[in-house]
Amino acid sequence: MDPSEDNQPKEYAMSGGGGGMTSIHVTALDGLVNVNSLFTIAVFVGVSIAAPGQRSLEGRSTCDAGPDVARNLLVFEVVSFSFFLFSSLVAQGLKLAINLLNSNDVDEAFRAHINARVLRLGMLASAVGSVMGCLFLLLSMVDVIQIRLGLLSCGSQSAVRAVATLVTLVCTALAVYIATIFYAFTH
Repeated sequence: MDPSEDNQPKEYAMSGGGGGMTSIHVTALDGLVNVNSLFTIAVFVGVSIAAPGQRSLEGRSTCDAGPDVARNLLVFEVVSFSFFLFSSLVAQGLKLAINLLNSNDVDEAFRAHINARVLRLGMLASAVGSVMGCLFLLLSMVDVIQIRLGLLSCGSQSAVRAVATLVTLVCTALAVYIATIFYAFTH
């Protein structure tokens, strides 16, 4: 083997839907797992920052969040964590399948025959899990903001600005992510 070939990207073949390289898929799955890990950390930070019965920074007792907001926070955090875990496990399973199939074929060291439909369905399921996790993380962060800065219904300007910024940026990012996924799956 030529030493210059060591730096070449691994190519994997897909079967059942046309040939193509799945090294890009493995890289995408790696990225998805890494991002999900960061979001999972955010879930636990959100739970640790906001405690039930905590006074808001607004200063008025009528603006303090009640136990229902704290309960919603916990539920949204658990559901968000579940979606991120689902997404990561699906992505890890696909990577494991590609790597195991790749290791079985000694003659074609860098080629694994993967059913394209299964790969695409798994990647789509993983992406949907990440999007749903982001939506529930967004909802939980709104509750964290209400616990820390005051209820939105109270008219806390800090809370309203923080939530507006959060919702705008996250929804824009999710729209770009979903559009990119849609484009990738239709082309």
